[in-house]
Order: sequence, then C-alpha cells, then structure tokens
Amino acid sequence: MKTDTSKDINSCSTMSPMEKLIRRLAGFFVTLSVVLGYFVSPYWFLFTLFVGLNLLQSSFTNWCLAEDILTKIGFGKQRNIVDNN
Repeated sequence: MKTDTSKDINSCSTMSPMEKLIRRLAGFFVTLSVVLGYFVSPYWFLFTLFVGLNLLQSSFTNWCLAEDILTKIGFGKQRNIVDNN
C-alpha cells in the first residue's frame, strides 16, 4: 500500500510557531546545560534532567510551563505575519 508522505501530519512544517519555538528552546537549554555540565560543574546536568522531565510530563498532560511563560511575555500572540519556515 502506497502512502502519500507529502502531507505527513507529523511534519515540522505543520507545527505552529509556538511549537517550533518550544522545541528550539528545549534544544538550546539541553545543549547549554550539557556544555556547562562538562566544562563548569556537573550540577548543570540537573538542569538537563529538569528539561527532559518537563518535556515528558507535557507529552502526557498537554501542559507546558515554557509555553505559558512565552505566552505571558508576548510570544504566543497571533500576528498577521505568515511563517515561511
């Protein structure tokens, strides 16, 4: 059976700008905390754990603290700008 992969609902192109921002932020925090954990102090790995646990709980609860914070500071507001990324 042939499937049409051009309209994959799990594609990054179908994500909202907020979802993309959350993924970028999580990736940045994980990378930063691993680098800091290696070069500065192993206690920074606790921040990596926090980010991972937050991602895990948000997959079950559909609630994300980072999304709430970003929305409150103005990143979640709808704009009349088309996202071409």
